[in-house]
Amino acid sequence: MHIEELREYCISKALTTEETPFGPDTLVFKVLGKVFLLVGLDQVDELTFNVKCDPEYAIELREKYEHTVFPGYHMNKKHWNTVHANRQLSDQALRELIDHSFNLIVASLSKKDQQKFIDLK
Repeated sequence: MHIEELREYCISKALTTEETPFGPDTLVFKVLGKVFLLVGLDQVDELTFNVKCDPEYAIELREKYEHTVFPGYHMNKKHWNTVHANRQLSDQALRELIDHSFNLIVASLSKKDQQKFIDLK
C-alpha cells in the first residue's frame, strides 16, 4: 500500500474529512470531527500511519506483528497503534485496521451523530 491508496481508502468512508490541523506535513482523517487516522505526508521510503485500536486488540497486534505494529507514536499508547505498511500485513489487513479504527470512532459518537450513518443507508 502506498500513501495515495491509503488516502483514497480513508476518504471513501462515509462522512469522512481530511485535514492538516498539525501543519502541512501531517494528514488527519476524521469522521464527524473525530480522528481515526493520521499519516505523515513526508514519507517516501516507508509508509507508517496511526490508527485507534481497542486496547486488548492493540496488545495482541503488537505481540503478533512485532516488526509492524507499535504503540502509537506521539499518541495515547493504550488506544493508538503506529502501523508500518508493507511489512508483515497485507493491504487487506491494513484496510481492516483502518476499518477497526473508523468503527471505534463511530461507536463513540453521540446517538444523534450515529443516526447520520443510518440515514445514509
